[in-house]
Amino acid sequence: MASHIGKLPVAIPAGVEVTINGQEFSAKGPKGSDAFEIPEGITAQVENNEVVLTPADDERSTRAKHGLARSIVASIVKGVHDGYSKKLQIVGTGYRAQLKGKSIEFSLGYSHTITVDPPEGISFEVPDANTVIVNGTDKQAVGQAAANIRKLRAPEPYKGKGIKYADERIRRKAGKAGK
Repeated sequence: MASHIGKLPVAIPAGVEVTINGQEFSAKGPKGSDAFEIPEGITAQVENNEVVLTPADDERSTRAKHGLARSIVASIVKGVHDGYSKKLQIVGTGYRAQLKGKSIEFSLGYSHTITVDPPEGISFEVPDANTVIVNGTDKQAVGQAAANIRKLRAPEPYKGKGIKYADERIRRKAGKAGK
């Protein structure tokens, strides 16, 4: 029995070119290109403008990798066609970000500024001083770059100051009881 997720074909949108060479899967689209090594025991082929992955045997480890491989292939196809982005908000008096070339310079209440260079395949946007958008074709790399930026000054629970994801809610704690 194969994976329920792995059985689903991955639709290839217009403008995306998919190449399968043995176990090497690669996709090229308007936003860039990406590649993935399909695990042993799983075969992939393009049928009717869709990528279909099939397990060679019914071994438990192959079934587990089957669904994972299909999910990774789907995220690569979506990434080269649409791209991924994470929006971060900076909350706090005097906390701000500004673009310096391709890098971002943060003022986060420390005695110094912090400069963050984008990893390969990642780009930054700073629409205003309190918003940073991380863009790229690789879902994992975009998430990791956003997490690294958030880690510079994680939101604290008392005043909510720090860098947070745009859709994140910070659970606030009550401060000391006043006399």
